[in-house]
Amino acid sequence: MEESHVPHWGMVIDLAKCVGCDSCTVACKAENRTPPGVTYNVVLEQETGAYPNVRIEAIPRPCMQCENPACVSVCPVSATYRGDDGIVVIDADRCIGCKYCIAACPYNVRFINPQTRVAENCDFCLHSKLAKGENPACVSKCRYGALAFGDLNDPNSYVAKLLDVKDAVRVRPDLGTEPSLRYIPVMKEKI
Repeated sequence: MEESHVPHWGMVIDLAKCVGCDSCTVACKAENRTPPGVTYNVVLEQETGAYPNVRIEAIPRPCMQCENPACVSVCPVSATYRGDDGIVVIDADRCIGCKYCIAACPYNVRFINPQTRVAENCDFCLHSKLAKGENPACVSKCRYGALAFGDLNDPNSYVAKLLDVKDAVRVRPDLGTEPSLRYIPVMKEKI
């Protein structure tokens, strides 16, 4: 009997392709209808280089979708959990808004929705897009191909192939959270 394939959803962000246009942020807000001042995906700016060779790098930052999420282990009511597909989800009916998960997240990607008073984070548009076989809103609206999404367990998926040929990195590997989101860094020029 053949085992059914369980996907492990992940994202790869190519920082050399990101121009900081915020299309991913706008798409995320429109899809998830988050309240003013709150979004699941922001684009951070980081200054790199040394004078006079200084530049600004844009860094999209959705939930890292960790394999060992710190937010899960601290939840006193098991409202936060990691699904078999690798997506970290919050059960809004169970969440008591204690903010333990927010304090535990080393990536600062969770928040309390001021309207519902429960914790929220990016879930790769699990119920609105992914359930229909579509890419998350941020990926589908990225005009520069900086965001790639797919099944990390499928060696033929685009994200798996990217990870095979690019030097992608995880944020803060020292923490042991094993993010399913990885970045392809901008290659540094030799001076």
